[in-house]
Amino acid sequence: MREIVERTQTVVRTVMLQAPDQVPLAPRAAQRLNGEPYTLPEDAVEWIEALVALRREVNNPRIRMFREHIALACEKTARALRDADAAAGG
Repeated sequence: MREIVERTQTVVRTVMLQAPDQVPLAPRAAQRLNGEPYTLPEDAVEWIEALVALRREVNNPRIRMFREHIALACEKTARALRDADAAAGG
């Protein structure tokens, strides 16, 4: 038997966006609503889970104004992943 655990966490912070390619990283002291510190996924599985959650939220009104910024960041990340794989020999 497998156990599936889904977690939902909300981070509240103010971000002033200048251009889609200049999105700032989360401040070191950022906190989730439950008071826990904001952290990035720690391994590949957590990154994949975070991206799946993002895919489910593309029509969420709370992120609508950030979609282009998110898309550009995802495109740059995909390019960097592919370049790193090519540099490692495939």
